[in-house]
Amino acid sequence: MGFTKEQLLTRLQELQINFAQYEHPVVLTVEAQAKYVGHLKGALSKNLFLKDKKQRYYIVSALAETKVDLKVLSQRLGLGKGGLRMAPEEALAEILQVPLGCVTPFAVVNESASHVSLMLDQGFKSKDSCFFHPLSNDMTVAINARDLDKFLNSIGKTPAYVDLEANPTVGKDQPPDLASLVPSDAKILVNPPEIKTSSQGPENNHISVNNKLEVVKVAKAAKPSNASIKEKSSGDVNPSISFADPDKFVQEILEKTTSIVLSEIKEENIEKFSDNISKQLGLELKNIATIFKNTAYTEGFKAGMNHQPKRL
Repeated sequence: MGFTKEQLLTRLQELQINFAQYEHPVVLTVEAQAKYVGHLKGALSKNLFLKDKKQRYYIVSALAETKVDLKVLSQRLGLGKGGLRMAPEEALAEILQVPLGCVTPFAVVNESASHVSLMLDQGFKSKDSCFFHPLSNDMTVAINARDLDKFLNSIGKTPAYVDLEANPTVGKDQPPDLASLVPSDAKILVNPPEIKTSSQGPENNHISVNNKLEVVKVAKAAKPSNASIKEKSSGDVNPSISFADPDKFVQEILEKTTSIVLSEIKEENIEKFSDNISKQLGLELKNIATIFKNTAYTEGFKAGMNHQPKRL
């Protein structure tokens, strides 16, 4: 059983934290909350509950007007551009132990959420007070950043304020600036894979499906050689496919990538998204296949020229 709203408010009082509380009907969105407290002195906040591929969880708490790009944030954490997605609703009950619409920095008070990474908008520091639900969305609490820090420190959470709109370069010489905010058992990609363009083709394709960010692996462009092309995460690409036929190559990859994405979608939504996925990936993957075909022709021509028989 997690903390209740009453227990949380008592905890704030015990810590001698100044706050104001406003009761209102249950609300599920920032817009709905604004109808009841938007006219009061304070800044509205939006809160995202996220997870990565290794089932590690994150809360991103930001000012309502802050733009949060999950692809950029994921890369800054060292998880690649598609490493973050919205956490499933059942995780709210199992980990945060709060109902839908009640994700806030206060949710890390429960022991089950002790390993959840919390990222706070640095903009909170410039506000006299900010609005958060106290584990229940029938009430809003106004509290300033200094007192929020006091609460977080009391439960062993070191406040981490982040410029959530920043987009720093991440690469070989620029490690992820937020890597330290990934839970301690994380495996950080110091040099995460970058999206390739032009003649090399992309290494990852990113698809947004029902607000879930997925990373679909496709065959990595190989250097011209006689070595077979392998897809690391999904096994070897069928060697019987002729890379000179882009349509066959695309069809093989579409079947693999579609099955991966559909495995993450609830059964009742499968038919709705299947065609969408193929359309989004088809054109780009065909371009990659064409590059492979052209590369094969070029290398074959060079090899033939280098091994011409000597004339007598």
